[in-house]
Amino acid sequence: MRRIAAFALCVLVASSYAQEKKEEKKEEFPPIPTVDLKLKDAVDYNKDVLPIFENKCFVCHSGSVTEGKYDMGTHDKVLKGGKRGAAVVPGKSGESNLFLFCSRQKKPMMPPKTEEPLNSKEVSLLKEWIDQGAKAPDKMKVKEKIVVNLPPALVKPVRAVAVAPDGKLVAASRGNQVHLFQLKTIPAEKKGDKDKQEWTYSKSLFDEKLKTPDGKAAKAAHISLVESMAFSPDGKLLLTGSYGELTVWNVEKAEPTKRIDGFADRVCTIAFSADGKKFVTGGGVPTEDGEIKIFDTESGKLFAEVVAGHSDTVFGAAFSPDGKLLATCGADKFVKVWELPAAAGQAPKLVKSFEGHTHHVMGVGWTPDGKKLASCGADNFVKVWDYEKGEKIRDMQGHQKQVTSLVFVGKTPQFVTGSGDASVRMWNADNGGNVRSFPGAADFVYAVSASPDGTVVASGCEDGVVRVYNGTNGTLLKAALPPDAEPKKDEPKKK
Repeated sequence: MRRIAAFALCVLVASSYAQEKKEEKKEEFPPIPTVDLKLKDAVDYNKDVLPIFENKCFVCHSGSVTEGKYDMGTHDKVLKGGKRGAAVVPGKSGESNLFLFCSRQKKPMMPPKTEEPLNSKEVSLLKEWIDQGAKAPDKMKVKEKIVVNLPPALVKPVRAVAVAPDGKLVAASRGNQVHLFQLKTIPAEKKGDKDKQEWTYSKSLFDEKLKTPDGKAAKAAHISLVESMAFSPDGKLLLTGSYGELTVWNVEKAEPTKRIDGFADRVCTIAFSADGKKFVTGGGVPTEDGEIKIFDTESGKLFAEVVAGHSDTVFGAAFSPDGKLLATCGADKFVKVWELPAAAGQAPKLVKSFEGHTHHVMGVGWTPDGKKLASCGADNFVKVWDYEKGEKIRDMQGHQKQVTSLVFVGKTPQFVTGSGDASVRMWNADNGGNVRSFPGAADFVYAVSASPDGTVVASGCEDGVVRVYNGTNGTLLKAALPPDAEPKKDEPKKK
């Protein structure tokens, strides 16, 4: 009996081992085959190889993020390698870890199995480049200078909105213009009746010194479309971002006080710290390193910069409630958190990275206690994350198209989102509930904002209308337009 039992045990162990091997085999990834590219010219580093690194490698191996101590930011560093030693042996792709890892002939596979691998053409280009001697670029990439001009007259999207801290003023872009709408009290006509409150057009912000490339007065807030804006916590300043520049406005005087330029591309997002002493901008050239800059509000000087923190455009940024951390998100599908330096000129330190969105991450924000983050993306999802654990808490569905923007409502767990499906919603980060919806949008919603007390919510739409809502019940209070855009008396009003 003992022999039978022992034999049965051996069979069971052997069967279990075979099953493990079978499952292990299922998990194996076959090598990526090379193909004959039939190249007439030698492989060019800038033209053929660098784009592969930018799209598939830089998110983990460039700038402030260098996993495995491997920085691929320059040609020399690509060859040098990281903790595993030299990555490239010029002339010998078969002995080069970079090629072997990327073609999945050797572990660890790069990019990791959770990411999109190189295709056969990319692997073949990498092999040819190494076998041809892994030559450096003949010259550095020279970027063409882009000169922007006024947008076409019919292009009037509201891509940015901001509700003032006191809830009595709404700023909104319209093409390259910026308009202010205020909550006005209208005295009662009869004694005993209550005064009425109504949202009305107040003024527009113009930079008198702003000129087009041919020297003509622009008569606008910016030359190109206004992409972002934010009020300072005291409501005295309004920041607006456009292509390559940011303008600081004195709200009371409706005048520009400072213009900051030198941005690589659009300024896609602007956010102030809770104390108003700093503000952050996010943007960057599509498919290139994202741009994150932190400024001192009083002086307007650069305080710190995150270099190559994201491998693509940065669309969202938000300071933690205590001002010690900065959350950012972008087209590389990541949400990242940075520890801010104590002194100017020092680089922020990456402390957390959240992966889960399957498309561009468009917005990010913190709960008031700093324990959770919420993000929205072009994958139609809203996600809530546990900051300390670095884990996703929940997915929140409801929008049918990309979720373009997200903003928390003061010191509450509630936040508002806007979407390309023409909807605006308020959510609760603590329980995942959909608090309420805000109807009325007729087209793609680009931007949302809310007053700290949650009584006012505003949205910006492709149709050029800024909609102001009662944040407590979702009622549309005003579909606001500047005077020159108001429909004529015989035309139906835009809803």
